[in-house]
Amino acid sequence: MDPSQVQEDKSNDVHSLENSDGAADDKKDTGAPVEATVTKSEDGKTQTTDASGGDKGDDPKPKKENSFIVKLWHKFNIYLMLFILVVILAVGIVVILTIKGKQDAQKSITSQSLSQSALQQLANTDVTVGDAKQVLTVQSNAVFAGSVLIRSNLEIAGTLKVGGELSLTSLKVSGQSQLNDASTNNLTVAGTLTLQGVLTIKNGVNVSGNSNFTGNVTTTSLTTGQLQLNGDLNLTHHITAGGTIPAAARGTAVGGGGSINLSGSDTAGSISISTGGSPPAGCFVAVTFSQKFSGSPHIAISPIGSTAGDLNWYIDRSTTGFSICTTTPAAAGQTFGFDYVVLD
Repeated sequence: MDPSQVQEDKSNDVHSLENSDGAADDKKDTGAPVEATVTKSEDGKTQTTDASGGDKGDDPKPKKENSFIVKLWHKFNIYLMLFILVVILAVGIVVILTIKGKQDAQKSITSQSLSQSALQQLANTDVTVGDAKQVLTVQSNAVFAGSVLIRSNLEIAGTLKVGGELSLTSLKVSGQSQLNDASTNNLTVAGTLTLQGVLTIKNGVNVSGNSNFTGNVTTTSLTTGQLQLNGDLNLTHHITAGGTIPAAARGTAVGGGGSINLSGSDTAGSISISTGGSPPAGCFVAVTFSQKFSGSPHIAISPIGSTAGDLNWYIDRSTTGFSICTTTPAAAGQTFGFDYVVLD
C-alpha cells in the first residue's frame, strides 16, 4: 500500500495515530501541539478525540461546590437568626444603660480635698465648705475640741467608741444589743422582758398588773395589801401579827381600882387584867378594832393563869370589836389575862 494514500485516508486517521509510532514520536520530540480530531457518530453526537486517545465529547462539567457561609445559612432558621439579633440588641441596651448610670453617679457626687489653707480657714472662722452633692474625705485622724452638730443622719461604717457619757433623747434598736453596764432613770418595755441573769432592784418594784412566778421567790420582807394563796401555806418561822393597837375600855368586872392593859393588834394580842376591890360579874374589857371586819370575825380566846381558868368566862363579838366577860365574880386583888387571835 502506498504510504501517501494511507495519510490521505481520513477514515483511518485514528488508526494512523494509534499505529504510526514514528509520527507521534516526532510530534512529542518537536514539542508541537497535539491536534484534536472531531468526529460525528451516527446518532449525531459530536466527539472530540486528542492525539493521546482521550474522549472529551460527552464528559459533564464538574459540579461547583458551595462555600462554608452558604452551607451555614441553610442550616439556620430565619426565626432563630431574628431571636439572636433581638438578644444582642437587648444586651447592648443593658450595657449602655449601666455605663450611663455609673457616669451619672460620678457626676452627682464629687470628691473634694481640703488644702492646708482651707483647714486653717476652718480652724479660725465659721464657714461652709462645699455643698450637699459633694463628699468631704478626711484621710487622717480628726480631733474636735468643741461640740459637733450633725443636722442630718449619721452613718458609721465601723465601731463607735464613746469614752464619756452618751446622752440620747431616744434610742431605737431593731436588732440585738449587748450592754455590759447600763444605767437609766426610766425604762419602759412595751413587749416581753427576758432576763437570763439575776435582777437586782434597790429602791423597790411597783407592779400594777398580775405577776406570775414559776420558781421560788425569796424576800426578807414582803408588804402587800392582799395576799391570795391558791395552795398550802408552809411557814418555817414565827407569825408576827403587826398593825395598829386597837382601843380597849375597862369594864365593871375589874372592881373598884382595877385596871386592864392590851398589847397587840386587830389580829392577835394579849390582855392583862388586875382586879380591884369587890369585883362583880360582868365584862372585864371591851376591845374596838382599828379596822372594821367585813363580817363577824372568828375569835380564839386563851385564859392565862389558874385564876382566869377558874372563871366562867365568855365573849361577845361583832364586826367592830369584842368583849371578855364572866358570869362569876373574880377574886379581888388578882392579876390574870387572856390571849386572843382574830381571823376574818
